[in-house]
Amino acid sequence: MRRDIPPLAEVRRITEKKRDAWWTVMLVDPVATPLVRFTAMRTRVTPNQITWGAFILGLGSAACFAFGDWKWLALGAVIYHFSFIFDCMDGKLARLTGQGSVFGAWLDFVFDRIRVMVCGVALMWGQYDRTGDTFYIWLALAVVALDTLRYINSLEIFKIRHTMRKQIKARMRAAKRAQNEAELAFMEDLLRDNPSADIEQDLQRAAGEAGAGYVTQPSDGATAAVGAEADVETAPKPKAQVIDLHQEFRQKFPAYLRVRSFLLRHRIRAHLVSGIEFQMGVFMIGPLFDAVMPVTIVSGALLLVFELAIIYKLLLSTRDFTRTIDSFEEQKVVTAA
Repeated sequence: MRRDIPPLAEVRRITEKKRDAWWTVMLVDPVATPLVRFTAMRTRVTPNQITWGAFILGLGSAACFAFGDWKWLALGAVIYHFSFIFDCMDGKLARLTGQGSVFGAWLDFVFDRIRVMVCGVALMWGQYDRTGDTFYIWLALAVVALDTLRYINSLEIFKIRHTMRKQIKARMRAAKRAQNEAELAFMEDLLRDNPSADIEQDLQRAAGEAGAGYVTQPSDGATAAVGAEADVETAPKPKAQVIDLHQEFRQKFPAYLRVRSFLLRHRIRAHLVSGIEFQMGVFMIGPLFDAVMPVTIVSGALLLVFELAIIYKLLLSTRDFTRTIDSFEEQKVVTAA
């Protein structure tokens, strides 16, 4: 038994995300986190092995769904939830024990997509076989398409936001370099540009004023920075410039901040219907209540609504990004003038 595993409260701090889906926070973490601690202390199971276990359970859930009868649907729903708990445990165990890997992240993502596809096809095929309603075939395609859309859209939005932040940081660094270059002068350059300057006289005058920590401007264009060490010690640390890429969205929806703050205090992200809630609706709530078709339609519609909201938020964010970039250009023109 490993004795270096911390108490449960510390394990929660290490393994649980600061923001997560409400389904995970309320119905998965209370079970998964203690299991992760127990697994780390009592076994030598690796995160990748848990990923395989989640995948195999997912296939077992699909086999139950394929029978179509309500008892099998309910059993498949329970197995799917255990599969999802295992799916959350692999990442937690990796963070707790430091066994995470790039391949493990890839394996987890790919198995998740395969599990959703297989379970979606099996569930709708079982209902089609039971009822003969061809609409279930279209629902199978819709489930796979919506899951794919959700994760492709998430990855692309992440890349776009990363690119915007990267460009803004590059512009800020360039602006700071330009400002520093404007304030910095090398003596040899000043002599080259103004060979008639009396440099010795300027330096002596600067040395006499050094105690006051002044920056002296020589009469003929020669610049001498005096008392630099004192300036460094007494100058206040500059505050970080805050760039807000969601300013327009917050102005249009002022209540969003209050709702978001409330949710974050409970570790719940504002994206209330994501791929996780969509999966739970289709593969748990629908089968448990023998209402696969209506629950799948409602879950898919809610997922689309929240995805469109994220896209709209991204659109407004790109406008804030453009205004921020333009502001750097305006500052550049003013500085040059």
